[in-house]
Amino acid sequence: MKTFKIVTFAAALGLLSSCGDDASSRVQKVNVDKVEQEAIDKANSPVMTFEETKYDFGDMVEGDVLETVFKFKNTGKSPLIITNARASCGCTIPDYSREPLAVGEEGEIKVKFNSRGKHGKQNKRVTITTNTENGRELLYVLANVAKKEI
Repeated sequence: MKTFKIVTFAAALGLLSSCGDDASSRVQKVNVDKVEQEAIDKANSPVMTFEETKYDFGDMVEGDVLETVFKFKNTGKSPLIITNARASCGCTIPDYSREPLAVGEEGEIKVKFNSRGKHGKQNKRVTITTNTENGRELLYVLANVAKKEI
């Protein structure tokens, strides 16, 4: 057991002394390489360019179900991948393609809004999770829901 401790100590001492001043320069180089790689990744990332990010259904009656389509284009430098689309409320349902979108291709996200049980001004958010630089994009649907007369 004592021999094991001595061998371990000697090995650790050897590693430390072999690093010397060179260790800090290696750490700095790794950090610079990481920053440069992140800049390259950002410059080459996909970009979702939407025709519009907000749609107003206007006035509607409680119980109406309306749908809109948000059109976009991949104006970046690599394929665009949408991994998720989630609404801020169960009354709003997004639908999107799970296939990667090549540079220059166009796509669309359908958003359905069900006004059942809703009254007054509505502002619903849809969060799109992507491989863009930000990692997410936001869409909004608005409506003014009038109470259904019985």
